[in-house]
Amino acid sequence: MEIIYSPQFAKEYRKIPQQIKLKAEKREKIFRLNPFDPQLKTHRLSGKLKDFWSFSINYHYRIIFQFESESTIWFLSVGTHQIYK
Repeated sequence: MEIIYSPQFAKEYRKIPQQIKLKAEKREKIFRLNPFDPQLKTHRLSGKLKDFWSFSINYHYRIIFQFESESTIWFLSVGTHQIYK
């Protein structure tokens, strides 16, 4: 599986706390094995974000992503629930 990091994702990722980055790296490893692992709480978004998906890093932080193909995924945004707005 190839994960492509959008410029927005990269910019937001640099700003999150180091402890969240470490947890995000662990979650990404799980995601690469199975994007729908129950630990990730992966779900399709709704409303204006209906074409995107999200998974949890922890209770507060999320990653928004999009399936480009079966083997390519774009990580679009990372942050708290504010990223949904």
